[in-house]
Amino acid sequence: MIDDLPMVLQMVRDRGHRVFTSGEYNLNIVGVRSAHNGTNRFDDELHLVYRDHRGQWVDLSFECTTDPGLYYLQNPINVNGTAILKPGQYRGSHKIGLHRGQYTALVQVAPVTVYRDRNRDSVMQLDPDTEASGVYGINIHHAGSTERDAVNRWSAGCTVISNLAEWEIFLSVVRRSAERYGDRFTYTLIDSACSGCGESLCENKQGETNA
Repeated sequence: MIDDLPMVLQMVRDRGHRVFTSGEYNLNIVGVRSAHNGTNRFDDELHLVYRDHRGQWVDLSFECTTDPGLYYLQNPINVNGTAILKPGQYRGSHKIGLHRGQYTALVQVAPVTVYRDRNRDSVMQLDPDTEASGVYGINIHHAGSTERDAVNRWSAGCTVISNLAEWEIFLSVVRRSAERYGDRFTYTLIDSACSGCGESLCENKQGETNA
């Protein structure tokens, strides 16, 4: 039933993106960027939304950042500027792999679109003229074993869960989904602010997986 979608999936659908509704553990991985314009805080949300064995919706929400930390805004590692992921849906964009060769994460394997911020201040610049698409290492990972308040060097454009215990929950669900559908996943990033949605859209087809 489309009408029973959790709120975050209604937001995804209302922005014209695909929602995965069929099959147990068929994951919708959704980042929700805070409307707050500040940087260096874990003030965004990462959702895993799926149906359980009873067909009931489960929506797990994790504190995260979808923005680069202050260090990388002020010290870009790319000559074109620091990457800031543009809201959108990126089909099959991430795969289970190793983040920087160190630990299991979701690593980028297909193009995404980013803005490039190169003015080295503390404010994110989302200038359409700087948009670029490609594979830039925009991974989904965690911020280490200690509770984090500030992003700092933990993100240069990645989506980063602040809490290792929450990360382990996230990864366990991802692995369970991979056992059924394979280890490629779609990542959808939306803004939390309403964008003046039109008619609802849900283009999911019976039996379709999230890659």
